[in-house]
Amino acid sequence: MLHFECDYIRGAHPSVLEGIVRTNMEASPGYGLDDHCRRAERLILEECGIPEGRVCFLVGGTQTNACVIDALLHPHQGVVCAETGHINVHEAGAIEASGHKVLALPSGDGKIRASALKDCVERFYADATYEHCVFPGMVYISHPTEVGTLYGLDELEALGSECRRLGMPLFMDGARLVYGLAADGTDVSLKDIARICDVFYIGGTKAGTLFGEAVVVRVPELLPHFFTLVKRHGALLAKGRLLGVQFETLFSGGLYKEIGEHAVRMAIKLKEGFVSNGYRLCVDSPTNQQFIILPNEVMDKLACKAEFSVWGVRGQKETAVRFVTDWSTSEADVDSLLDSLRGCS
Repeated sequence: MLHFECDYIRGAHPSVLEGIVRTNMEASPGYGLDDHCRRAERLILEECGIPEGRVCFLVGGTQTNACVIDALLHPHQGVVCAETGHINVHEAGAIEASGHKVLALPSGDGKIRASALKDCVERFYADATYEHCVFPGMVYISHPTEVGTLYGLDELEALGSECRRLGMPLFMDGARLVYGLAADGTDVSLKDIARICDVFYIGGTKAGTLFGEAVVVRVPELLPHFFTLVKRHGALLAKGRLLGVQFETLFSGGLYKEIGEHAVRMAIKLKEGFVSNGYRLCVDSPTNQQFIILPNEVMDKLACKAEFSVWGVRGQKETAVRFVTDWSTSEADVDSLLDSLRGCS
């Protein structure tokens, strides 16, 4: 079987795995207080252009979202996100379980605009009974979004400016950030994100590590006692140096950038192959996620040769499906998929 169902189907990039093996017999402090985590932090902050910032390493995306959002909000506040946002649709109520409501805004392309946020907050305070309601306390976005779209620099700048005007922290979920940064035509850099967002994270799980996410905070005072809160959430890894070694490897020698560029290149080849064979795009994504509309008959035949995701509900005649590439996707994999597709027509 060919595998295009997600970007964490295989273990780790060989260089990352080699780093873990090479350092296996080192004795080091636990909980991320080791030299590898410190070096990884320095490398990341240098790439972000914020040497005065702070990096905290966690294991997975859902626990990272839950910890950061809980840390940024007061008990009476909720988090604003797009209705398609990952915390709203695919995290099993993890944010609500920490005591904070997700306040979802309509969004056709997975993004939140500054104007929509302004309207949301103005409507909230225009309600005479707002003291009885959950206050909008912060904004959650992802880049790429859940549907594979990207923020332009002007959109991100405007949203960041509106968040600052409203006194609401802006938090970016970067689980697939590597693929947004590598997308052709993007005008958003890692330094832009570090400058505009109050907190964001650099995903490792979906970018070639065995596990791990690196939370970056521009002003460390924004997340006081974050270490303790992470522990309270049961999210503190005792063998924290495993996280440090992996991110140290990603940000040494350009591996992080290389992984993103390779996966995006494979995804665009895949997309062009589907389009040239007459199939429509559900979303025109420039990232490693490609959303295609397939006739159900073709989809069922192709499913015998390749693993991919049905995106939403199966339609009566045709269905939106998702194909995802990563560091391990080869040209031969994409060619084989497109050959199989032609055999399904």
